[in-house]
Amino acid sequence: MADLDALLTEPHELDDSPPIPEDAARWRREHFIPLRRRDLVELLSEDESLDAESRVQFVKLCELLTATFHHEYRDRLERLKDLYAAFNPDSVMLNIENTTISRDVQASDLFEELVGLLERANYHRLSRDEIEQAVGAASEWDVRLNVDFEVFERLEVFARGDVLAKKTRRHWNKLYKPEEVDVPIYQRLMVVFQFREHKKLEKDASTEAVYLKLFKNIPKQDVDMLLPGASFKMSLFDHSKVMLPTMSGFILAVVKGFKVALVSLFSGFWGFLIFLGFVGGTAGYGVKSFLGYLRTKDKYQLNLTRSLYYQNLDNNAGVLFRLLHEAEEQELREAILAYALLRRRAGDEG
Repeated sequence: MADLDALLTEPHELDDSPPIPEDAARWRREHFIPLRRRDLVELLSEDESLDAESRVQFVKLCELLTATFHHEYRDRLERLKDLYAAFNPDSVMLNIENTTISRDVQASDLFEELVGLLERANYHRLSRDEIEQAVGAASEWDVRLNVDFEVFERLEVFARGDVLAKKTRRHWNKLYKPEEVDVPIYQRLMVVFQFREHKKLEKDASTEAVYLKLFKNIPKQDVDMLLPGASFKMSLFDHSKVMLPTMSGFILAVVKGFKVALVSLFSGFWGFLIFLGFVGGTAGYGVKSFLGYLRTKDKYQLNLTRSLYYQNLDNNAGVLFRLLHEAEEQELREAILAYALLRRRAGDEG
C-alpha cells in the first residue's frame, strides 16, 4: 500500500496538466482524489492483508456503492434539469412558465443547487477579492482587461487545482527568446453568471438566461478574461506607440502646412494644390495611426482567442452533466477510500 500512501499525502496534477513542483505544498491542498474509480478499486484490492475471499467481497461492495451513488445522482440530475430548463440559453424546447414561483426564486434555487454540486465535486468558491485581484493585472502575455461588475445580476466563480505550471513566453528584455516561467493556475475553473439590464450589455446576451462556463488550466491572472463584458485595457507602452507618432506627425504637418499656406498666397493655383496635398497627407497619417491602434486591439483579441480555444471544456447544460459525473465519482471514491482505510486500521489494531 506504499503507492496509495504516497497518493494520499502528496499534491497531484489532473490529466495532462504540467507537473507540480516540489514546493507546491504551499499551494492550496484540496480534497480532490486524482484517480479513476476503477484504478482506485484495483489499487486497494491489491492490499496484501486481504485474502482471496475478502478481495472478492471488497470488489462487490464497491459495485454496490457505485450503484447506490449512481441512483442518488440520477435524482439530482433530474432536479437540476428541471431547475435549469427556464434559464438554459441553448434550449429549443417550449418553456411553460411556472406561475406559482417567481423567476428570482427559481434562479436562487438553481444557484444554491449548483453551489452544492460544485462543493461535492471538490471545487472551492473564489471570493470577490480574489476575482478583482485578477482584473486589470497584466498576464504573462501582456493582456490587460477592465471588467464592469455592475453588468451582472449574479456572478460566481469556482476553482479546483490551485498549482504552479510551466509556461513558455517571449519578452523584449530577453530579446524575444523563449523562456519557461512559473505561472499559478487553476486546473479547473467554473464561471456561473446572470446578466441584468445595463448599457454595456452585449446585444446577443440575455438577462433571462443563466450561463455556465467550464475551463481548464487557467492562469490566476487571466480569470478576468473569462468574464463577459470585459474590455481591453491598453498599456502605456501601447498608447505611446499610437499617440507619439500621431502627435509628432500632426505638429510637423501643421508647421509645414502653415509654411505652404504662406507660399500658396503668393503662388496661385499650384501653391493651392501643394497645400491640399499636405492636408491630405496629414489626414492620411492620422488614419494610419488609428489603424495601428485597431491592429493593437486585434492583437490582444487574437491572444485571448488563442489562449481560450483549447481551454474551454463545456458550456451551459453540458456543464451540468460533466459536473454531476465528477461529483458522483468524487463522492464514490471518498466512500471507497474511507471504507478501505477503516478496514485497514481495524486490521492493524486487531
